[in-house]
This record gives sequence, structure tokens and C-alpha cells, in this order.
Amino acid sequence: MSATFTNLLYHIVFSTKHRQPLITTTLKEELYKYMGGIIRGEGGTLLEIGGTPDHIHLLARFKADQSVAHMLQLIKANSSKWANEQPQQNSRFAWQIGYAAFSVSESQAPSVKDYVQRQEDHHRRNSFQEELLALLRKHAIDYDERYVWD
Repeated sequence: MSATFTNLLYHIVFSTKHRQPLITTTLKEELYKYMGGIIRGEGGTLLEIGGTPDHIHLLARFKADQSVAHMLQLIKANSSKWANEQPQQNSRFAWQIGYAAFSVSESQAPSVKDYVQRQEDHHRRNSFQEELLALLRKHAIDYDERYVWD
């Protein structure tokens, strides 16, 4: 084959440091746009973004030459720096150290997109901690809960 073809879709989840409600209504829209810009700047595509004041979900397509770890380092470092520079930011904005990333098939992208869009409704019933542990189990990821939370 003379060319490389990829469709690398990821559902990525991470929270604010100590799950503090730092993603305020006034910050959210511009933060989401800024994060989309970071992804586009690296040749990726943000398909959906959503969350609550204490965590975020991304459905994104990354280029084959960009690792998930590298992309998350760029997204988190640059967006937290940007958030801390905003005049309406009253407290120090920071993301948790880790993240969860799950590969998504093209056929499942619409349902993941819908899930990301419905985060506020979803969290009327379940906490972020319950959601993350359920996602880890669903994707057969071994974990020790002592080391999941920062």
C-alpha cells in the first residue's frame, strides 16, 4: 500500500484538579473553543466536547503521528494556562494529572457524541467518580481505585 489511511477516534475524559467546579458558565464556552483550537492546531478534529463544572469529555480524531499522551499534554497545559489568564477566573485553574482515553469505532461515534452532549443530564443521577469507574469497567481497564483519584 503506497499511502497511510487512519481514522483514530478517541473518547477522552479528565477532571479538574481534585474535581473542583472550576469550569464556570462564563468560562465554559470559550474554554471549549480554545481546546478545539489546540486540537485543530495539531491537525486533529474535535467532534464533540461537553462536561460539567468538574470534568470534561472530548470526542476527537487525532493524526496518526500524534500520540494520545502528547495531545493530552498539549490540551491540558495550554488550556489551563489560558484559563488562568482570563480576567473572570477567581481561583487557580488546573486539570487532574491523569486522564482516561478510549478508542471509538466510526460506527459508535454518533452514540458517543450523544453521550458527551448529555453530560449535564447524566450527572443529575451519577457522580463523575461513578461515571469514570463505569467507563473503566465497560472498556475492560484494570485499575486500583486507590490510584484513580488525585
